[in-house]
Amino acid sequence: MTHIDTNIQRYIAPGRRVHLAGIGGVSMSPLAEVLHGMGLAVQGSDQSGSAAVDHLRSLGISIHVGHEASDIEGAEFVVRTAAIHDDNPEIAAARAGGIPVFERAEAWGAIMRQYENAVCIAGTHGKTTTTSMTTHIFMAAQADPTVMIGGTLPMLHSGYRVGKGDTIILESCEYCNSFLHFFPTVAVVLNVEADHLDFFKGLEDIKNSFRRFAQLTPPDGHIVANADDPNAMDALKGLPLFTFGCRQGADCQAQNLTWNHGRPDFDVVADGQVYAHLSLHVAGLHNVYNALAAAAAAYVLGIPGQAVKDGLEAFSGAGRRFEYKGEYHGARVYDDYAHHPSELHALLEMAKSLDYRRVVCVFQPHTYTRTKALFDDFVRELKAADLVVLTDIYAAREKNTVGISSQDLAERIPGALYRPSLPSAAEALRELAREGDLILTVGAGNVFAVGEMLVETGAPACE
Repeated sequence: MTHIDTNIQRYIAPGRRVHLAGIGGVSMSPLAEVLHGMGLAVQGSDQSGSAAVDHLRSLGISIHVGHEASDIEGAEFVVRTAAIHDDNPEIAAARAGGIPVFERAEAWGAIMRQYENAVCIAGTHGKTTTTSMTTHIFMAAQADPTVMIGGTLPMLHSGYRVGKGDTIILESCEYCNSFLHFFPTVAVVLNVEADHLDFFKGLEDIKNSFRRFAQLTPPDGHIVANADDPNAMDALKGLPLFTFGCRQGADCQAQNLTWNHGRPDFDVVADGQVYAHLSLHVAGLHNVYNALAAAAAAYVLGIPGQAVKDGLEAFSGAGRRFEYKGEYHGARVYDDYAHHPSELHALLEMAKSLDYRRVVCVFQPHTYTRTKALFDDFVRELKAADLVVLTDIYAAREKNTVGISSQDLAERIPGALYRPSLPSAAEALRELAREGDLILTVGAGNVFAVGEMLVETGAPACE
């Protein structure tokens, strides 16, 4: 195995006191709850109050709003969210006092060693949906899993749950090699493509990272991989794989695939036998692959096929994954997290298969480096929409050092409109929307607000 070296494991023990910097975050709050349940004394801080902070306080966890050096008093070690850097007063105080500081991924890696089954779902795209689907399956099997998802799952009313079963299911991100801190017993690789090029040197570097991730599985573990993804197969060449796909030769296949208004119906055939028959409530070929990956992970762990059927047929999507927001003057408004060309391709291909007069796509590119590196791919995929509205690039962690703008994209896409701000994009849609349109707000930033503005103005007044 080639885990990133860390000594956090000896700190994850009952009675040890940990300070979580950024405790209210989407993956930090479940981390706090899991550590608390394991018998650690948990304390923390966050920039502001929130429902997550209130919930943790109800469990008896002490949380300070704001970040001060004194917050870490009494802590034996500190775990921080990725948004907190070395100049944070708590981190600086810990360093000065010789208190170890660990990253969030290191803590999750140590925790998953406590579980018999650690299902880690990785890939350039599809992670949140597949992790959500896998959760549905294991919940249907009454396995009582612990779950960490990078989005909201309606069934959980959050992005996580803390269970008492022997299985933990985690969305596993490759950025900064975070998933190399993990200890998967089932490593799922959905696809491998060029992304996060502000960290990785190129596609070969990314392939190497995914290979290292897959090699973290123990000899009695499982590597579940997409047989139809050439980069995944190249990255994992020579490793013992349990494959899934739609083509002949995969260990877990979709057979007898038919479509009902864009939604797939098919048999899941594993090792030559029908494992489950599925009629999904989510559309698109990409969701056939996501469902196959979830089913394959369940199969290798001995989950009954009926739980796969019950779980996946109850799945209606994760938050910000083709999420219905409402209507505006007869147009239906959906939001989607797609921020990579391949994700755009899958989304728009699925949208075009549905019964709408036009597909109107409001796209907010995510990060300057991604937009620059994949510029031609974004242009090609966005042309599939009937009408494109582009807002300014969502900077996230970056500054514009590469000289790129959404206007550059708009100039290459026939008929595209450049509307820098979210309110101006919403105003454009108010003028453009027609009855029978499908309006998509797309991107990993805050572009969802455009659809919400639109739906709110289109709602009937209260009488």
